[in-house]
Amino acid sequence: MTKRNDAAQAAAADAALPINRIFLTGGSGYIGRNLIRYFLEKDTPVTALARSRRSAEIVSALGAQACSGDVFSGALSQGMAGCDVLIHAAADLDHGIGSVEQHRVNVEGTRAVFEAASAAGVRTAIMVSTESVLADGRPLVNVDESQPLPRRPAGSYSASKARAEQLALSFNGPDMAVTAVRPRMVWGRDDTTALPQLMDAVQSGRFAWISQGDYCTSTTHIANLCAGIDCAIMRGNGGEVFFLADEQPVQFRQFVTALLATQGISAPRKSVHRSVLRLLVALGAVLHRLSRGKVVPPLTLQAYATSAVEITLNIEKAKRELGYQPVMSREAGLAELRAARQVTS
Repeated sequence: MTKRNDAAQAAAADAALPINRIFLTGGSGYIGRNLIRYFLEKDTPVTALARSRRSAEIVSALGAQACSGDVFSGALSQGMAGCDVLIHAAADLDHGIGSVEQHRVNVEGTRAVFEAASAAGVRTAIMVSTESVLADGRPLVNVDESQPLPRRPAGSYSASKARAEQLALSFNGPDMAVTAVRPRMVWGRDDTTALPQLMDAVQSGRFAWISQGDYCTSTTHIANLCAGIDCAIMRGNGGEVFFLADEQPVQFRQFVTALLATQGISAPRKSVHRSVLRLLVALGAVLHRLSRGKVVPPLTLQAYATSAVEITLNIEKAKRELGYQPVMSREAGLAELRAARQVTS
């Protein structure tokens, strides 16, 4: 066994001790808000980076200590003082044509955060990555963590998150154990991302199934993601990557139909063949290039790769090495959403 592996295991063992404080980026986002709730319920203090007054108000209302600034703040390492765990959940999630800003936030922002964590003496760090680092527009069926990154990523989001993941893991070493987790299609309570977007698409008449939506997908309930991140903090061997998902894949149409039904919305029947959309993606990319960016394609390969083909994940490594077990079934998660709607309606 190498000294590097010995050090990584020692760092993981240290993480099994009570956590003094967690430093969280992306705290006011969907994943971040739920991580704050999760760890505060375990009496673990959280400091959350807040780049605006509104973000500071959100994380403070949840009970976290707000640290004003963004991922490029010069005083970031000072804000991490006293924290022994970093969870980096901040990212530019845009699935459009991409931008210089997305690369700056996702890649250079990750570098800045991990440099600050290293300077602050953080011992354990979790990089919240995504299964999209593997996306290139083709199906990914029961893939595990040995699947190589594609030579041609689906788009700017996939490319920038893959580079960010690699950068984060490069900081793994004797002084800081770094683990990356890759959820897929995060959903559940307090969702301000996927579910509102689906509802808007249906209500505006823009929603259509892709080839009837009869392909499978993995999903990750927010409670399972929080529990999985906790497992990664406590038992993760630095330098490793883990998929985190719900227990079993599900048919895409079945899941989205059930998700919309929790909000009292019936899914439409309209469907577009996959080959038509693939042609639309290709034509949009050509027009965008020929117009030097003036023509914005209605559908990008990034968006297509995320929702038009099967993506199913094998979570056996997380179960085996982290002791990960989904704590929320899909049925219970859907029931929770229905109950929440009844309370607010």
